[in-house]
Amino acid sequence: MAAATTSTASPASTAASAPARTPTGPLLVINPNTTAAITTLLLQHAQATAGPGVAVRAVTARFGAPYIACEASHAVAAHAALDAMRQALAAEGPPPCAVLIGCFGDPGLWALRERSAAPVTGLAEAAFAEASRHGRFAVVTGGERWPPMLRRLAQALGHDAALCGILAVAPTGAQMAADPAAAERVLVDACREAVDTGARAIIVGGAGLAGLAARLQPMVPVPLIDSVAAGVRQALALAADPAATRVAAGHAPPSDSGWIPVAPV
Repeated sequence: MAAATTSTASPASTAASAPARTPTGPLLVINPNTTAAITTLLLQHAQATAGPGVAVRAVTARFGAPYIACEASHAVAAHAALDAMRQALAAEGPPPCAVLIGCFGDPGLWALRERSAAPVTGLAEAAFAEASRHGRFAVVTGGERWPPMLRRLAQALGHDAALCGILAVAPTGAQMAADPAAAERVLVDACREAVDTGARAIIVGGAGLAGLAARLQPMVPVPLIDSVAAGVRQALALAADPAATRVAAGHAPPSDSGWIPVAPV
């Protein structure tokens, strides 16, 4: 079963944005890579954004890559995310109010949305939507193979016209999460370069970069958007909207009873 971590937050937690209606179930955050430290980081920052009134549960993929940084690992991560969600839904406890894919690349977004009764979003989808409200925006992320993948996703989500640049620095998000001080120096330079492209906002994208946007903001003259915080805000906004919940609309996800299981046991 996928490893799971749950947090209910302390009264000192800071909520960046609260939904109009308190969710009745936890926010399920799926880390589609196999690195438990990234799951812990996601849980920490997701809970801080959600606030003390929302439980957050985070699960780690049972198989796949330790970090998603290429087409092949992204493809496997979509399967791993589906598997992790299925395992989480089969566990005891209340069903999630929403599901957040904790990877800036949203592997399996449409597949999870098809299989879930709760609304589903991803770090990239949510961050693109939030950044586009400022006008033209850029993305700064880790891993040199991400730009064509992110451009394709932005086009599929309808944000390609507003996306004015993707700056992918050489270290991966996992490497930067392991050395935040070094990451700050690299990311500040990339953010300043993004400003020169005409960006009115910049997404600091990636689970491994959670929390860095706030630390970089004093050194960058345009708004920086933390993709994890944006993902939580979007997921909880969807959870607060009855129209976004398939069960409330009377639609059940399709059955997979005829499938032959291929995930590890």
